[in-house]
Amino acid sequence: MHCPFCRNTDTRVLDSRVAEDGKSIRRRRQCASCERRFTTLEQMQLVVVKRSGVVEPFSREKVINGVAKACKGRPVSEADLARLGQQVEEGLRASGQAEIPAGEVGLAILGPLRELDAVAYLRFASVYKQYESVEDFETEIENLRQAALANP
Repeated sequence: MHCPFCRNTDTRVLDSRVAEDGKSIRRRRQCASCERRFTTLEQMQLVVVKRSGVVEPFSREKVINGVAKACKGRPVSEADLARLGQQVEEGLRASGQAEIPAGEVGLAILGPLRELDAVAYLRFASVYKQYESVEDFETEIENLRQAALANP
């Protein structure tokens, strides 16, 4: 860690605390050279590994935009989409992995979307799971019916 005042690389941690959001750590540091104090905030950055091998930072907005397309014309509010985006991000963070394969992001979306709106779920799943026939839709609809009967 470089001191922001003198750029010395020798700093010492005086205090560490979990920040209010629970997703970051606040550290109070002191420079060994100039003895000035400063605070750092450390956050775990989630990255998505695409099928091509390209790595990019996780984007909640990207999740929300993708799901919004599936929800077009459905009774789903912006607040519902924001909650879904938060659920997806929290689920991925809870996995403890810093690098998430793109396929796992899609799987993390399917569960909350299924609870939010069955039609939007089918739309999203048809693209994500690459349905190729009417039978694929029928199978998924039957799965939705079975789940609805099991959880009235």
